[in-house]
Amino acid sequence: MSKALIIDDEQQMRRLLRMVLESRGYEVSEAAEGQLGLQEAAFHRPDVVLLDLGLPGMNGIEVLKRLREWSDVPVLILSVRDQETIKVEALENGADDYVTKPFGTAELLARLTVIQRRRFTRQSAEIMVGPLKLDLLHHEAMLDEAPLKLTPTEFVLLKVLAEHAGRIVTQNQITKQVWAGQTSDPSEGLRVHINHLRKKLGQAGPRIVNEPGIGYRLEET
Repeated sequence: MSKALIIDDEQQMRRLLRMVLESRGYEVSEAAEGQLGLQEAAFHRPDVVLLDLGLPGMNGIEVLKRLREWSDVPVLILSVRDQETIKVEALENGADDYVTKPFGTAELLARLTVIQRRRFTRQSAEIMVGPLKLDLLHHEAMLDEAPLKLTPTEFVLLKVLAEHAGRIVTQNQITKQVWAGQTSDPSEGLRVHINHLRKKLGQAGPRIVNEPGIGYRLEET
């Protein structure tokens, strides 16, 4: 049974989330404050955390930063704030995804399923996302068992997205890993490479979804 931790100061929201999660077989624990949430995370070792940003005392971003010092548990942010800067800050501090309140339960459960999915095998030497397979040792890509011809930059870019499949990767995170040390703005180059990858992946491969003003998400078709 998967364990979920809800960190939210609204009792009605915690009650709703508990009902939804328990109906899907989750074992649920709760916390109404950030510090208590960290203690619950340390004690119960959840499989996923649902974290509100507007917490009393220690806010959600600070909770996220402290949690990431010792845990890589998937974290789904739930917040009424939908500004791009807030979303980017949360994602760059270790959140796996971000859902704006109010939200549909079907979307919530789908996002939870995706961020909990782990596709790493052979000690991360190989990444699989649906029909896409990346061999990190030999820098080779396969789509439906057929070789996928990529440039070195396209391979690294696709690798970054595949490592976080189903989760948003911010533009800043991408450029730091793909164009490390480059002083000029690579944003236009990023868009060009994304378009090339989309064409090469076609209808059979995972979709690269644009999150306007934030980044990109690689999703299975």
